[in-house]
Amino acid sequence: MPSPATTPASGQTPQLFHRAARIEDSFHRWREGRGRKRGLVTTIVPYAGYGTTTWVRVLCRVVLAQPTEAPSQRAEKVRGWRSFFSVPVEDVDVTVVIGGVEHRVRPTRGGIVDVRLDAQLELGWQEVSLGAADTESVTAPVFVLDPEAGFGIISDIDDTVMVTALPRPFLAAWNTFVLDEHARTPVAGMAVLYERLTRVEPTPPVIYLSTGAWNVAPTLTRFLGRNLYPAGPLLLTDWGPTHDRWFRSGQEHKRSSLSRLADEFPDMKWLLIGDDGQHDEELYGEFAAAHPENVAGIAIRQLSNGEAVLAGGRSTAAERERTSNVRWFYGQNGAELASELSAAGLLADQLAQP
Repeated sequence: MPSPATTPASGQTPQLFHRAARIEDSFHRWREGRGRKRGLVTTIVPYAGYGTTTWVRVLCRVVLAQPTEAPSQRAEKVRGWRSFFSVPVEDVDVTVVIGGVEHRVRPTRGGIVDVRLDAQLELGWQEVSLGAADTESVTAPVFVLDPEAGFGIISDIDDTVMVTALPRPFLAAWNTFVLDEHARTPVAGMAVLYERLTRVEPTPPVIYLSTGAWNVAPTLTRFLGRNLYPAGPLLLTDWGPTHDRWFRSGQEHKRSSLSRLADEFPDMKWLLIGDDGQHDEELYGEFAAAHPENVAGIAIRQLSNGEAVLAGGRSTAAERERTSNVRWFYGQNGAELASELSAAGLLADQLAQP
C-alpha cells in the first residue's frame, strides 16, 4: 500500500522567493518544456542516504536526459559541466519503495529529493528503489546505522580528502566544470587514515559534508571510491539562488547539517575532520560548544603554505582550541593526523568505544 503523499518540505510554510529564484524557476520551466518536446525523458540520479532501522533519509535528483540509454547509464552521463546545465524536474511524483512499502514524494527546487521516510531495514548498506511515471526505476544505497556503534566520522571534502584549491575562482571553475575524478588529487594519507578509523565492528558511518553542489555528487562519489575512501553519504547543497538570496550559504548548509545529525543521532559521538583553509574550525568549534556530548574529537588538516595562499590565508584557532571542551588534532596529511590520534588513543577500536 502506498503511503500518503509527502514532500521533503512537509511542515514548512510557503516562502516568498527572491527575484533571482523566481527568474531561475521560470527559466527551468521553459527549458523543461523545450526539453520534453525534443524527446528528453525524466531521469533520476540516485545519491547515497542514511538512517536507522526505523527510518531512512532518501536523496536523489530528478532531471531530463536523452532516452537512448538505460536509466543508470543516463544518470552516469549527468556529470561534470553537463550536470550544471541539466534540466531539473520538479513537477513529477517520485515513488520510493523501501522494503516493499511505497512512498510518493515530490522534488523541491532544483529537482532535489531530500526526505525522511519510515522504514524497517536491516543494519549496514541496503537499497531503496526510486521511480517515476515515465522512467524505469533505479536503486539508491542507504547506510543503516547500528545504534550500538556510538561513533562516526563527519568529513569535509575540499582540501580535506581532495586537493582542490577551491577558493581560487578560476581553478575552482576548472575543477568543477572541466575535470573529472581522474584528474583530481587525493590528500596524501587520508584514505589510509579513514580506513584505520573504520576498521572496527560495528562499522562506523562516514558522512561527507561539503559546500559543493549536488550536481557534482556522482563525480565526487567516483573520486572517493577510486581513491579507496570508505563509502558514505554525501551531504551537499543545491546550485543557484535560494528563496531569500542570490547564492546559498555554504557555512549555513554545514551548520544546519551538523545540527540535524546531532538531533537524529543523539547518542552518537562524531570525529569531525576538516581543514584550516576555510571555515571548518569555526563551524566545528561552534558545534562542539553546542553539542559536546556528540563530539569525540576534531581533526584539522593544515594546508601547506602554497595552499594557504590560494585559500586566502590560514584560520587561527588557538584561542578556540584552548577554550574548547573537546580535543583538537592537527597535521598536514593523513599520516600526521593518524599519529596525533593514535597518541591520544583515538584510533580503531579505542575510538569506537561509546
